[in-house]
Amino acid sequence: MKLKLTSLFIFFFSVCFLANAQKKQAYSDGEMLKFKVKYGWFKTSEATLSVNNSTLDGIPVHHIRGYGKTTGMLDIFFKVRDNFESFVHREEALPLKFIRKTNEGGHRKDRMIEFNHRIDSAVVNDYKRSTKTTHYIKEQTQDLLSALYALRNKVDENNLQVGQEFNLNLFFDEENFGFKAKYIGEEVLETNFGKVRTLIFRPLVQAERVFKEEESVTIWVSKDQNKIPLKIEADLAVGSLTATLEEFKGLSFPFSSILRN
Repeated sequence: MKLKLTSLFIFFFSVCFLANAQKKQAYSDGEMLKFKVKYGWFKTSEATLSVNNSTLDGIPVHHIRGYGKTTGMLDIFFKVRDNFESFVHREEALPLKFIRKTNEGGHRKDRMIEFNHRIDSAVVNDYKRSTKTTHYIKEQTQDLLSALYALRNKVDENNLQVGQEFNLNLFFDEENFGFKAKYIGEEVLETNFGKVRTLIFRPLVQAERVFKEEESVTIWVSKDQNKIPLKIEADLAVGSLTATLEEFKGLSFPFSSILRN
């Protein structure tokens, strides 16, 4: 699986928030999160995640959008425009449809995935290749975006044990992925919004051409009922990637993890 810059960033935010206790919904209609992404010292990209209530074939859904683009000099030499959409059943918290329209340095993808969880299948429509294929998916499979919002609901910020490992089933493009993440502990993080109490997760990644080693990615999440991602760091085979939250609106709960002076 080849993910570059903003799509890579969105992927890791989508699979890191793992725990096992059902809680009140951590997000709501109108939530928006905006991030800046740096490669080394240089700001290279920006990404936005948003959710709005909608319907799909008469079914109430959360319409989730992820958008990323390169900025500055990189946008001249390696233009990235990544658009992702997920339509998630509001009650079952499972994806019904996933759309990917991306252009990464001229490498384009235009795909739609239709999920049928009753028969554990996903139909992939590849509009660039004019193909339509059916694939087996595992139970409770999530897509690239729905994973973030479904798992945010399950995090119990007050009941995690250091070293716990959690698993998740993902389907992306035309492949099933088994994902594992480990809870590292807590930390007070300096952010644009002040000092914030955070939970730290470390997803286990394939240390091949992209990442330096298996535990190369670290993610900080607000320790409150919102569970919003605040920072991600990734040690790559060449250089490092850092993404930080710079703007938000429409949170379901007060941003209570901020330490007041």
